[in-house]
Amino acid sequence: MPQTIVSASILNSDLADLKGTAARVDASGAEWLHFDVMDGEFVENITFGSSVLNAVRPHSRAFRDVHLMVAHPMRQIKLFAEAGADNITFHVESDCDPEAAIAEIHRLGLRAGISVKPGTPVSAIEPYIAAADMVLVMTVEPGYGGQGFIHSTLDKIRQIRAVDPDKYIEVDGGINPETSKLVREAGANVLVAGTFLFRAQDMAAAVKELRG
Repeated sequence: MPQTIVSASILNSDLADLKGTAARVDASGAEWLHFDVMDGEFVENITFGSSVLNAVRPHSRAFRDVHLMVAHPMRQIKLFAEAGADNITFHVESDCDPEAAIAEIHRLGLRAGISVKPGTPVSAIEPYIAAADMVLVMTVEPGYGGQGFIHSTLDKIRQIRAVDPDKYIEVDGGINPETSKLVREAGANVLVAGTFLFRAQDMAAAVKELRG
């Protein structure tokens, strides 16, 4: 299994100072910068589009990890690819053909991820796990930051790890030192964290806490 990676979600950062946010994440040792993209349709909330990624891009060395919580991901993939995404993850529950979405992301030279909500069974994504580079298990309901961790999602992580012992498995929602230990033991190796990291006085120390 690949080593543990920390992906810092800018959703809970100071959005008035994204340049400073990027610098703080780089200095912390977090390898990835996570962009939670919400469209007001797939989820109620609206966050930001590809222009924000494009603006942050020159100010960070981090791997750019884009999570599309949008109803029609095929409309957004090229935009985020052109803005500098390194990985684009879409939801299996969205209105798209998962095979076509993965193929399009790969055609653009990026890594492709597929995500499931807490209530969606692993069987919904199992046909696509081999083609995807990463599976994202939502450990809260998508749409808002700062929610509590849903413990029933741990079984889903274990099921996916059993299907593929080498796959990147990302988790997003309610990740802190306590829950990071649980998800790592279940088989996750990419940890998205926003609230915990950006509230920490010492983000570098917080990153180390998540890795265990």
